[in-house]
Amino acid sequence: MAKRTQKAGATGRFGARYGVSVRRNAGIALKKKSSSYTCPVCQYRKVTRKSVGIWSCSKCDYTFAGGAWEPYTRASDANSRIIRRNADGATTADMAYIAQQKAIDYERSLVEGELEEEE
Repeated sequence: MAKRTQKAGATGRFGARYGVSVRRNAGIALKKKSSSYTCPVCQYRKVTRKSVGIWSCSKCDYTFAGGAWEPYTRASDANSRIIRRNADGATTADMAYIAQQKAIDYERSLVEGELEEEE
């Protein structure tokens, strides 16, 4: 017997209902939910979803909170970057941003007449 859900995948159970884009989005979410991810502690690809927002590593039994469909959301990535920057200090990108802001402030003060330009 032929495989009936070749294109549809996990959303084949919906049949012709709900529209293509809704079925496609549901398929993407189901694939994200059921795939395994890398553990932040032991670095093995053993993290699976226990329930909504709860992720657990089957190797080291580390359980943590994450997103509904993925363990690492954009907000959690941004938070971890901020925490790492505070722990490690400023990176080269941060230093470039600080230098750019100082240059902008200097140009503003020149325009406002607070500083006199040296020639």
